[in-house]
Amino acid sequence: MTSKSILIIVLCGLQTVAFAQTADSTYTGKQKGEPFEGIDQTWQNGSDRRNHSIFQNMKYFTPSILVDVNYTHSFNNPNDNTVVGSTALARNNEIQLSALHFGGDFYYKGARARFMTQFGTRSTVVPRNDFSPYRGQYNLANVYRYLSEAYAGYHFDKMNGINVDVGLFMSYIGLNSFYQAENWEYQASFTSDNTPWLFNGVRVQIFPNKNWKIEPWLINGWQSYGKFNSMPGFGGNITYMSTNGNLKVLTNNYYGSDAAGIPARKRFHSDNSVLYRYYNKPNNKGISRMAFSLTADFGFERGGGVNGFNDKDSTKGPAQYFASAMFYNRIWFFKNKFAWTVGGGVMTNPGRYLVLYPTGQASPLPNPNNPAQTEGAFPFSANPGDKFTGWDYSTNIDWMPNQSITFRVEYVHRGSTVNYFAGPGGVTSQTGYTTTPLDPAWRPDLVKKEDRIIFAVLFRL
Repeated sequence: MTSKSILIIVLCGLQTVAFAQTADSTYTGKQKGEPFEGIDQTWQNGSDRRNHSIFQNMKYFTPSILVDVNYTHSFNNPNDNTVVGSTALARNNEIQLSALHFGGDFYYKGARARFMTQFGTRSTVVPRNDFSPYRGQYNLANVYRYLSEAYAGYHFDKMNGINVDVGLFMSYIGLNSFYQAENWEYQASFTSDNTPWLFNGVRVQIFPNKNWKIEPWLINGWQSYGKFNSMPGFGGNITYMSTNGNLKVLTNNYYGSDAAGIPARKRFHSDNSVLYRYYNKPNNKGISRMAFSLTADFGFERGGGVNGFNDKDSTKGPAQYFASAMFYNRIWFFKNKFAWTVGGGVMTNPGRYLVLYPTGQASPLPNPNNPAQTEGAFPFSANPGDKFTGWDYSTNIDWMPNQSITFRVEYVHRGSTVNYFAGPGGVTSQTGYTTTPLDPAWRPDLVKKEDRIIFAVLFRL
């Protein structure tokens, strides 16, 4: 679940890159300065839309509670109700608790910590896309499954504040926040849904003044609880916000070795966004606010049998890269109580190294913790040179009677150049149940497009 520009930070002689994250808007306010102090972020895609916490006057701890409930209907009507290729959704035609988070921020004389629990379908859907737990013992996917954030650190009263934190953090590559209450759309475009939601490592947040943030990272890897090889991941973020709050520009960049058992293969990724509020009359009963967000990503893997953007030198393997973009425009009405968003995006990913594997049967390795009898039996290929292009568009209406709750209805169309989404036959068995013995002739029913409607209730306190 939240971005980007082409700027690469060099830190300690290493090419490093960092990622902004959603906790920037949930500080306790008991330290010198705050991230982007006094600048309105409530309109931004991927940011907390609240202008205050009702708990903000508590001395040492500021609690936080989020509840995300959805119902989605796929017009493909898969017989097993399984959603394919999404980290926001898990089941069709059922009311689902997607996420329940509770926790908050601690602060005492510079010492700081934050934790947020994670329950609901996302506690399964998101960790299943991290294959680092297959290396070694102790099943890291289950160890961390019920935490979305957990870190501790120290705040230094220098410049506009410096924070040093260690633990499990949210990523901001892809612009969208992991917490749906902060996003303009529910089903993220391919750019966000196929880039990390989490990191495990160390970050340093440096605020030279209230307009800028510089944030280097040293992390285990790309959306990984553990490391795939001996090399860690390096990253960094640079964010600028205008004093009047109308403009936000950011860049995130990453370098690491994330192909399991192939240490010679290196990955670079650049994620860049601009957000602009071009109309702001918050007391208007008609149109009260208008803004857009534009995100563009590019990256590649090179070495170990693949060759980045170069598809002509066959001696080094086929091209393997990622290029994507997404654009959303949002209009608020009636003193920001209602909003209409429209947008979409496109992604191409030869080699499919960032494509979410279709659910259940399609994981590249058998998962002993998943009872699905088809797990790993019909793998979705992700070989060097395998092509994948996907596109999507969506529109939604939000009703926000107060800053703590959003009622959303959204229509989404997604398509791809290969069979990818769940068709009428589903991805589980011929009956849709894991208890049904498989017909030897049965195969997962994957199709090239899907249309769906989503109803969601998003609560935050």
